[in-house]
Amino acid sequence: MNTPDLNLLLTLDILLSEGSVARAARRLGLSPSAMSRALQRLRDCTGDPLLVRSGRNLVPTPRAEELREQVGGLVQQALQLLSPSPALDPARVDRTFTLLCSDGFVENFGPSLLTRIGREAPGIRLSFLPKTRRDSSYLRDGSVDLETGVIGKGTAQELHARALFRDHFVAVVRQGHPLLAGDITLARYAGCGHVADSRHGIGSDPIDVALGALNMQRQIVTSVAGFAAALALARHTELVATVPERHTRYLRTDMATFPLPVAVAEITLSMLWHPRLDADPAHQWLRNVVREVCME
Repeated sequence: MNTPDLNLLLTLDILLSEGSVARAARRLGLSPSAMSRALQRLRDCTGDPLLVRSGRNLVPTPRAEELREQVGGLVQQALQLLSPSPALDPARVDRTFTLLCSDGFVENFGPSLLTRIGREAPGIRLSFLPKTRRDSSYLRDGSVDLETGVIGKGTAQELHARALFRDHFVAVVRQGHPLLAGDITLARYAGCGHVADSRHGIGSDPIDVALGALNMQRQIVTSVAGFAAALALARHTELVATVPERHTRYLRTDMATFPLPVAVAEITLSMLWHPRLDADPAHQWLRNVVREVCME
């Protein structure tokens, strides 16, 4: 069975509305002969003449009268489906978004983000997931709606991204750490025991890259997957944690922070999402809120 041409629904709706081949042709921008052929195709599909001549006019058959309301509703639904989404009212959205981000992001920006959403879109819920691996599979398979992080070589090319803010590294130790007694030279810094970020490959951490350029290396005692864990260890040991300043602002409470004695390139924290969500109004709204909160 051949699939009927669904464009004929619009043609039928206009023919039944106008009751005239000529007027229907003008509305659709067709010639009268093309409209007549379309009417014949409709007759073939429905097995009914639909419009028959009565004097100088065309009048609908009982079958056409029966179809009139149904066709009009179908056409309106189709037009709505194929039109841009209506303006979003955040207060009416009922939806859960899953964000993949570091514990530092949740600690520093989560409260403000939740407060803003609770005020403007109380039906939106956020689910924060920790980063357990450095790939884009979560965004691709739809289990994550938005990710925050540094764009790297492993970031999928098809993802969309927008920068949130730039950050620089600082060194952090416990209050009373021996390194704080006297000038913090590069040699003293590198000679301390360090806790490193295991999410970077060996030698690829920005700190080690900077030290390697000076033919120096730090003494890495242990490694952890996240800045919060690194700071937790440094808070209660003699270890030095080197972390992004803004990203860990509230995680470094009651600890001593000082500038690095070596130049390390800044990092840019971005948000990433899959192209299928790019035009989604609620997702667009959430992205704007995340960006504004990070800019505050």
